[in-house]
Amino acid sequence: MTYDVIVIGSGPGGYSAAVRAGQYGLKTALIEKDPRLGGTCLLVGCIPTKAFLHTADVFGHIQHPEESGVRCDNPRLDYPLVLQRKNSIVSKHSKGVEFLMRKNKVDWIKGYARLAGPGKVEVTGPDGAKQIVETKNVVLATGSEARMLPGLQPDSQRILTNVEILDLQQVPKTLAILGAGAVGVEFASCFHRFGSKVTIYEMLPRIVPVEDEEVSKELTRYFKKTGIRVETGAKADGASVVKTDQGVRFNVTLENGTVEAVEADCLLVAVGRKPMTENIGLEGTRVELDRGFIKVDEMQRTGEPGVYAIGDIVAGTPQLAHVATAEGMVAIGHIAGKNVAPVNKGRIPSATYTEPGIGSVGLTEAQARAKGFDVKIGKFPFMANSKASILGQHEGFVKVVAEQQYGEILGVHIIGPIAYELIGEGVLAMESESTVETLMHTIHAHPTVYEAMGEAFNAVYGLAINV
Repeated sequence: MTYDVIVIGSGPGGYSAAVRAGQYGLKTALIEKDPRLGGTCLLVGCIPTKAFLHTADVFGHIQHPEESGVRCDNPRLDYPLVLQRKNSIVSKHSKGVEFLMRKNKVDWIKGYARLAGPGKVEVTGPDGAKQIVETKNVVLATGSEARMLPGLQPDSQRILTNVEILDLQQVPKTLAILGAGAVGVEFASCFHRFGSKVTIYEMLPRIVPVEDEEVSKELTRYFKKTGIRVETGAKADGASVVKTDQGVRFNVTLENGTVEAVEADCLLVAVGRKPMTENIGLEGTRVELDRGFIKVDEMQRTGEPGVYAIGDIVAGTPQLAHVATAEGMVAIGHIAGKNVAPVNKGRIPSATYTEPGIGSVGLTEAQARAKGFDVKIGKFPFMANSKASILGQHEGFVKVVAEQQYGEILGVHIIGPIAYELIGEGVLAMESESTVETLMHTIHAHPTVYEAMGEAFNAVYGLAINV
């Protein structure tokens, strides 16, 4: 039997591609090396992390309920129950992916897959037995894994990545975090509210460095205000890391040049992710690599005929689950002969689930100015939003980056309550090529947090009402 398409990897990009292929009537197989479906995002990434962060949100409210007119004596965190809830959510949705495979007539082949020549995939099963599966097309969706500092290896208690930290059996008293991208700041926000004393060390000049500079400043301000220590321009010496009976010890060179000896119960390494493209049979193919990432065209095709790549392994696109899914839709649509549009890199939303949350799309102010646009900025603070006051979440703002002459929306950047939900309006506005004027005239319900979006668009022309 020859499949129309084989998808290698069952993360959001891979399983979504398999579902879409089944919907199009293609004979499809999904190959996964892990015992469960769902990939990094579902099993040890997006979903369990956000389960933790939701608990942190709830616990934060319960610790200070009098602000909402409620008395609650002696609230405490039942961490084993937190782990249990996280695991149950992961299990539920992993089984849901299994159901989707059956529903869409996708064969789940268990084992480790490698390309084995044109139209052939070698699968090594859990028992070590090998088989060759034939296919007309292959979609590589093998994902990524955490980068480690040279010479370091993660363990279950002291030196952690996003995988190990999710299975700690107790909240560490002190947590040091290397890296202040989305992974680093989300775990910082979470474990700080769980009760850890958290310090973030970031080598670059600011945290969440891919975000607008004002967003980075606001998150830094809030973190410091609430007790999270933030050190930017700080470089950790991986060779100095030593595990001790109490935890871990290492040296960091701070921005001012002083060397600090750091001691903590746990060290979370969150310095980025590397593509899992080794040992998948790329040697001898026409697939081109860029520092381990796979080069593709706008239809997600690699240089090897019949081989597509999506998700974290693709060169030049952000490592986000929703990007992988979108790329999977493009790849499968092309295989099925459908009329599909390539992923527009300028319309990809980013979401970070800290407190306060972050959502963004499009160009930052600095990027827009660097491209030569005549920039107009609209900014509205959540302090002036009535629903934010009701929620007790006043931090942050909505910032609109627009072009002066025609009112083109170049970017939207939000830090504040449910920013990762609010950004949807900005994405839709940009995708539909709406102008600032269109959004100014769009009626926003009151009282809502998303009223701040309408106010920010009005602010581009100095017409916001509540500031």
